Amino acid sequence: MAYAKIEIAPSILASNFAKLGDDVRAVEQGGADVIHVDVMDGHFVPNISIGVPVVVSLHKATRLPLDVHLMIERPEEYVERFAKAGASRILIHQEATVHLDRALTLIRESGAQAGVVINPATPVAMLSDVLDKVDTVLVMSVNPGFGGQKFIPGAIEKIRQLNQGRARYNGAFRIEVDGGVDAENVAELARAGANTFVAGTSIFHTPDPAAAVRNLRKLATEATSQRV
Repeated sequence: MAYAKIEIAPSILASNFAKLGDDVRAVEQGGADVIHVDVMDGHFVPNISIGVPVVVSLHKATRLPLDVHLMIERPEEYVERFAKAGASRILIHQEATVHLDRALTLIRESGAQAGVVINPATPVAMLSDVLDKVDTVLVMSVNPGFGGQKFIPGAIEKIRQLNQGRARYNGAFRIEVDGGVDAENVAELARAGANTFVAGTSIFHTPDPAAAVRNLRKLATEATSQRV
C-alpha cells in the first residue's frame, strides 16, 4: 500500500507555548515525523488557538512537515495564507465549507497536500465524492476544540471503512486519527488501518516526550502486521 509508513504527529496544542521550540526539538529527537498544528477560530469550534504567525515561526524552527488542521469557518479563505506560511499539509473539515471540492482543489493549487476531516457525528459516506482528491483523511476521535478529551471508540469503525474503501484508489490517501490517541489504543487504531497518529497530551504531558513518541511508533508499527 502506498501509505504503509507509520507517522507520529505530535500536536503542539498540548505543548508548553512558553517553550514551544524546546518541545518541538524534543519530539524531533524522538523521531516524530510531522508536527500537527491546530488552528481554531472560536466559531467552528468553541476555542481560539493559533494562526499564521505561529506557523511561520514553526516552519523556521523545524525540518519536519507541518500538518495544519483548520478548525475554522470558511477555510478556503485562509488556505493560501497558511500555504505561504509553510504548511506542508492543510486539512479542512467537511462540515466547515459548502464547497468542499473547490476548497480541496485550492489547497493543492497552493502547493500543499490536501486533507479532509470528519467530526465524530459525520459518517464516512459524506466523503465518497472527494476521496480521489485528497492526500489525507483525518478522523476526529474527539469533538474538536480542546485537547485532553476522552477517545470516542466509534472512530475505529470509521477507520476500518476508510481502509476498505482506500483499495479503490490504490492506497492513495493517508488515514489520520486525532483525539485521545495514546499507548492504550494506538495499536488497535493501526490494526484498523490508520497511518498517522496525532497525539498531544500523551506526548507532551509526560516526563519524556521523545520517549513517548518512540513508544507510540513501536506499538503502532508492531500492530500493522495484524491489520484486519
